[in-house]
Amino acid sequence: MEKHHDKYSIENTDYTVGQDNVQKWGFDVHNPVFGISAGLILVFLIAVLLVDPATAKSTLDGLKWDIIGTFDSLFIWSGNIFVIFCLALLLSPYGKIRIGGTNAKPQYSTLSWLAMLFAAGMGIGLMFWSVAEPVAYYTGWYKTPLGVEANTPAAAELAMGATMYHWGLHPWAIYGVVALSLAFFAYNKGLPLSIRSIFYPLLGDRAWGWPGHIIDILAVLATLFGLATSLGLGAQQAASGINHVFGIDGGIGMQILVIVVVTALAILSVVRGIEGGVKLLSNINMIIAFALLILVTFLALAVAMGNIPTTIAAYLKNIIPLSNPHGREDEAWFQGWTVFYWAWWISWSPFVGMFIARISKGRTIREFIAAVLLVPTAVTVLWMSVYGGIALDQVIAGVGALGEKGLTDVPLAMFQMFEQLPMGTLLSVTAIILVLVFFITSSDSGSLVIDSITAGGKIDAPVPQRVFWASIEGAIAAALLWIGGTEAIQALQAGAISTGLPFTIVLLLMCVSLVIGLRTEKH
Repeated sequence: MEKHHDKYSIENTDYTVGQDNVQKWGFDVHNPVFGISAGLILVFLIAVLLVDPATAKSTLDGLKWDIIGTFDSLFIWSGNIFVIFCLALLLSPYGKIRIGGTNAKPQYSTLSWLAMLFAAGMGIGLMFWSVAEPVAYYTGWYKTPLGVEANTPAAAELAMGATMYHWGLHPWAIYGVVALSLAFFAYNKGLPLSIRSIFYPLLGDRAWGWPGHIIDILAVLATLFGLATSLGLGAQQAASGINHVFGIDGGIGMQILVIVVVTALAILSVVRGIEGGVKLLSNINMIIAFALLILVTFLALAVAMGNIPTTIAAYLKNIIPLSNPHGREDEAWFQGWTVFYWAWWISWSPFVGMFIARISKGRTIREFIAAVLLVPTAVTVLWMSVYGGIALDQVIAGVGALGEKGLTDVPLAMFQMFEQLPMGTLLSVTAIILVLVFFITSSDSGSLVIDSITAGGKIDAPVPQRVFWASIEGAIAAALLWIGGTEAIQALQAGAISTGLPFTIVLLLMCVSLVIGLRTEKH
């Protein structure tokens, strides 16, 4: 790594990575962050055990809707700022700066790098929502985008445009801001790989004190709650699929079994580290995902191919109206969908951002933003056009469960769509495997991230510590399903969304801090 003697460099701070750490029982942990995070998680679990899950859900839901209703404009404008900020960096002279210094070389092949960042950032959500979301918007399952009349050709076009809006440039810009800030301050300025380091230009040495502790604790809680929520929701989707295909009861027992299997495999992957575990699984993941995508496209070729230009056109045409929170007639829709998604992506951003930062050393800023923003958006256009397009076609034609009854069961929607295609059982079995592999990659990459934050920014924390966090994620998801099923998972999701509000402010300040840092770099 190249050394830079400027005021944002670690040479101007007495702090050394891991100086506040405690080594005990095979762990190497950052004292306040690890202790307080673990304590708060324990308090949360005990509270859910003592309080009826339905009460916990209604309380946290109330908080979530208060935040969404009050701060809807802040969330939507912040999302727009992050997209503009990333595109401005892409085109600016700063684009030539190389993460890790001028002589740094990429650690992973471009294909493996793209596979890992995509699998960590989005994979499972595309499985869960690519069929359900366009069908929901078209049929008015919960309101319609821009107040369009449900079940009309205009609603079909807008359904694809609005789905792309939620899964395209905006979420990846949110991830990109966090990832680039972390990578730059860690690899170019020699600071610890932790969220607090990004704020060194603004906080100075206070970044190593309580202001930094609070930022890191927030990041750990947001990551852990976000991951546990996804594990719970994914277990329900996998169990629904297993029940649908094999007729085995998909109840709580099956859902917990799925979590146990996923967590065990995630622990195995985490022990092997990025090279032997996460990278290998992400590559397998992308092979299965693309094989499934190609097969589904081939089985409904005319519909799938016809939808790609329609989806792109609908996305480009509606991105500006959907990005403007003022004077909208569809307030209930954009608060219930868009603002919810933005808060969700922001609460996930410490995890996905840090994971992308870990694997991106050696890339130029221009290459980094193009890969983090534009490549996933292009893949999402293909994915949504094929799955969402075929599902909408079935609804419009009145074919199958989706066509006859509309959206009745979100976790089951993809399997209902497959049922109407040739080789439907094969597609469903492949989809179940893909859901499980996506889950393992989210869990193992998430564990490595929490591990790094709670180890004071150390990249190679001891194995027992990695196992501890991977186990905790699974334990939280399983405990919540066991205590209160879907209601408990939704309570946790509402909690995760609520952490999105303070993190929005953190991300906006991150943009300022990153620009201050970039201005000190030769380019």
